[in-house]
Amino acid sequence: MLEHLPQWIGALMRNVRAGHAKLAIVQPELAITGKPMNLSSPAFADGARLPERFTADGAGVSPPLVWSDVPAGTQSLVLIVEDPDAPAPNPLVHAIVWGMDPEERRLAEGTIVSSEKLDGAGDTGRNSAFGEGWLPPDPPSGHGSHDYIFQLFALSEAPAISGHPGRSTLLKAMAGKVLAAGLLVGTYSRGEAARPGGHAVREASPAAR
Repeated sequence: MLEHLPQWIGALMRNVRAGHAKLAIVQPELAITGKPMNLSSPAFADGARLPERFTADGAGVSPPLVWSDVPAGTQSLVLIVEDPDAPAPNPLVHAIVWGMDPEERRLAEGTIVSSEKLDGAGDTGRNSAFGEGWLPPDPPSGHGSHDYIFQLFALSEAPAISGHPGRSTLLKAMAGKVLAAGLLVGTYSRGEAARPGGHAVREASPAAR
């Protein structure tokens, strides 16, 4: 995909980015007001570069994730991973996992796999490549550093959907049901230093307050 674009094209599009304001976690219809959940990964620190293993330059498997206790009344968990720095009208969706058991506290490395049922009674939704699993990060060379935003949502009831939903369908089903959210940021670029100021989402996100 984007890894095959010439560097000069990536450089031309350097200022073309979807924007952090379009991330799922900051959409007003979700009305997130609860205390933030602690979402992290044993494979990379918050704000740090994603190991190549989890990208299109490596094995392309999904990274391991762990999180803290969820709010009382949580009936379902949803994970959405997006790239707001993609040169596109909207953030690229790299993964959707929905219907996870509220007792779950982790996703193991490589868990988010196309067309396979997940541990914890969860299932995958559609990413921006119309697949059902993890879409490995592959930012264009010359485009600068990209933020990959892992967003975990605790819901008061399971979304009234089925199959492998896309982002818009899932967000509509989540509206008014989000008790709390957690946020984790990984970065990736091809041969470039991390772009400063990439965590503006933390100031805008209710989950960071």
